[in-house]
Amino acid sequence: MSAPARLGPVDDVRVGALIRVVRIRRGLRQEDVAAAARVSRPQVSRAERGRLDELRVVELRAIAEALEVRLPFAPLWRGGEADRVVNERHSLMHERLATLFASLPEWVCSAEVTFSVYGERGSIDLLAWHPARRALLIVELKTEIPAPAALVAQVDRYRRLAAGIVRERGWIPVSVSVWVVVADSSMNRRRLALHRAMLRNRFPMEGRRMRSWLRQPAGSVAALSFMADDRAGSTVRKAAPTRRVSRQIRAAHTSETVANATAGEQ
Repeated sequence: MSAPARLGPVDDVRVGALIRVVRIRRGLRQEDVAAAARVSRPQVSRAERGRLDELRVVELRAIAEALEVRLPFAPLWRGGEADRVVNERHSLMHERLATLFASLPEWVCSAEVTFSVYGERGSIDLLAWHPARRALLIVELKTEIPAPAALVAQVDRYRRLAAGIVRERGWIPVSVSVWVVVADSSMNRRRLALHRAMLRNRFPMEGRRMRSWLRQPAGSVAALSFMADDRAGSTVRKAAPTRRVSRQIRAAHTSETVANATAGEQ
């Protein structure tokens, strides 16, 4: 078992008090919160008493998410270098997806698409359009997933607004699909494994099947894949965000890559 991890500059007592107050206001017992968060009742008790040093970050986040409490924090590393490192990783993911779509000339792609539809604003990492099939694909890239439920809500919002977002481009989609690509890390895999039932329902297509769908897009799909953080090569690993998540944690290096499959058919 790994040692407890600190969230950084956090008022432990205040966090604990908020968790306790919200639990009571919602009429829940500590046992109810523990069951929802998949932790023990004593862990909920420690959180409520502000003993955060005795909890792992993933446990504290699970308890907070069970009560719909957000625990934002700002990681610090060597002054402002943390943002540069994260942005560099995100840019690398963009580059690999751009390389993949470059091998699929039937797709038209736009990166970092901002939108304002019905007063709702946002930015989509990658929009891909298949004119022949009138298929629209929304690609969301994530270096980390602090809250899987928030990711699902974000993707659902993009899908709901999709027609309005692409209307000015003259795109009238028959189908709207989503593909979430997550940076491969043990932390991300553990976090997704805690929510495998929800993710199974929202992203039913296995990531490894996306390469076939991209060549023959038919109908709407929703998939999730892991992308290895390997700067020596372009690797997108398959990820079933459902019943296979826990298996992938045990065998993370057995996944077939989308990039290799693409190269093999060129």
